Amino acid sequence: MNLNRDTMKKIMGLIAFAILLYVGLQNTRLVSAALRYVVGLTAPFLIGGCIAFVLNVPMRFFERNLFTGKKATQNKRMRQMKRIGSLLLTLVVVIGVIVVVLFMVVPELYNSFAAIGREMTRAITRIPQLLDDAAEMLPMFETEIDSLRESFLNVNWREIGTVVRNFLQESNILSSTFSIATSVVSGVANTIIGIVFAIYILLQKENLGRQFRRLFYALLPEKHVDWFLRVCSLTSASFNSFLSGQCLEAFILAAMFFVSMSLLNMPYALVIAVLIGVTALIPIFGAFIGCFVGVFLILIASPIKALWFLVLFLVLQQVEGNVIYPRVVGGSVGLPSIWVLVAVTLGASLGGVLGILFAIPVVSVVYTLLREHVRRCIHERGIAEEKIK
Repeated sequence: MNLNRDTMKKIMGLIAFAILLYVGLQNTRLVSAALRYVVGLTAPFLIGGCIAFVLNVPMRFFERNLFTGKKATQNKRMRQMKRIGSLLLTLVVVIGVIVVVLFMVVPELYNSFAAIGREMTRAITRIPQLLDDAAEMLPMFETEIDSLRESFLNVNWREIGTVVRNFLQESNILSSTFSIATSVVSGVANTIIGIVFAIYILLQKENLGRQFRRLFYALLPEKHVDWFLRVCSLTSASFNSFLSGQCLEAFILAAMFFVSMSLLNMPYALVIAVLIGVTALIPIFGAFIGCFVGVFLILIASPIKALWFLVLFLVLQQVEGNVIYPRVVGGSVGLPSIWVLVAVTLGASLGGVLGILFAIPVVSVVYTLLREHVRRCIHERGIAEEKIK
């Protein structure tokens, strides 16, 4: 074996990697604590990068379709105004959708909870009368019903409140609540910083891309950088197609629910359709969140219609999951239907909601690279097309 300089570098690199891996496996707690610290430290920038990656899709649409004049592409100052205008339009659209959904759904949820509270209050006051009526209808159980009535009337609600308060004070619920509140405040602060960071990224994305390409080509082998940049380009194109297809699929599903619920004369047709359309942006499983809220809203107005809504949801969900979603989303990213289902299942198991959102673009990139590699290997080996058809 010729131990030249490059071979020695590779051997030394493998030895260093093996040592680091061994040390890491022997100190898993320390490594996990260090990773948590690094993630916490860089969380605002990671959030900002994800937000910029998502907002870049509608922003590119506005840049390509709304600002197409010669002045907007040739003059530097006009290009800057084009970038700022596209970003402002993107923020207005995203914030507008969020505000519309909140103003449509939150008041209805508040009214539903208020109705439940009123019904519970009425039920408590009506229970003694209902027990008296039951005693008249069932005289053979009069003694037992009277005993139950006396027990209900003699309940010391103040003492129950004292017991609950003591339990809350003695348990760790208050400390857990404080910990949750701290996490929420930290998350909100990181999100705000991330949004500001995302705006800076979107305004200067070409300069940042050029700087990173210079850095990679200066420090890494050219062929590795070429491959990495190609994977990044495939990932960006796949995610753009996925997000566009997901929005189209959510719109189709919302329209289906609105038309079906309107024809069946169900309450809250527009509110529930919009809610299901928004939650359907989470692949496959997101619409079930809208279904739960929809059943809750309709249940207050009519339990029978809530049951029919659940049947309607299951029917439309089958149509959407087996016909619309694989064709619209899978076709947009160039991924066969079966691999869309595999990607969503694996993403949900590994990363929850975020795993679902990023699984399809990632699997699409892997599928494209693997398909090209297989085709190249078959061509290099000279295998006839008849053997693989």
